[in-house]
Amino acid sequence: MATVNVSETEFAQVIEENNIVLVDFWAEWCGPCKQFGPVYEDISAKFPDVVFAKVDTEAEQGLARAANISSIPTLMAFREKVLVFSQPGALNAAQLEDLVTAVKGIDMSEVHAQIAEEAAQQKEG
Repeated sequence: MATVNVSETEFAQVIEENNIVLVDFWAEWCGPCKQFGPVYEDISAKFPDVVFAKVDTEAEQGLARAANISSIPTLMAFREKVLVFSQPGALNAAQLEDLVTAVKGIDMSEVHAQIAEEAAQQKEG
C-alpha cells in the first residue's frame, strides 16, 4: 500500500478502522523529513496490510499539537487503536522494516490487559 495523507478530521477514523497504522509527522521545510519520505514510501510497499499515513504538521497544526509533536520527523505506530511506538527522528529502511515487524509481533492481549489494569487502578485511586 502506498502512503496516505491524513488530515485531522480523518485521523481518528484511520486509527479506528485499521489494525496497524504508522504515522509520519513531517513538514515540507524539514530536511530529515525529505530524506525519510522515500524510505517510508518504499517500505510501505512491502507491508500492504499496514497503513502508512503521513501528517503534514504545517497543514495540520491542531493534530500535531494534539499528538504532542515537538520534533519532526516523528514516527508513531498504532496497533488495535493503541499507541505502541512514538519516536522523533528519521529511520533507515532496515530500522523501519524492523519496527513494522516488531509492531506486528506485539502480543496485544497483554497490552489490552495492562491498559485495563491501569484503568482499574485509576478508578480505585
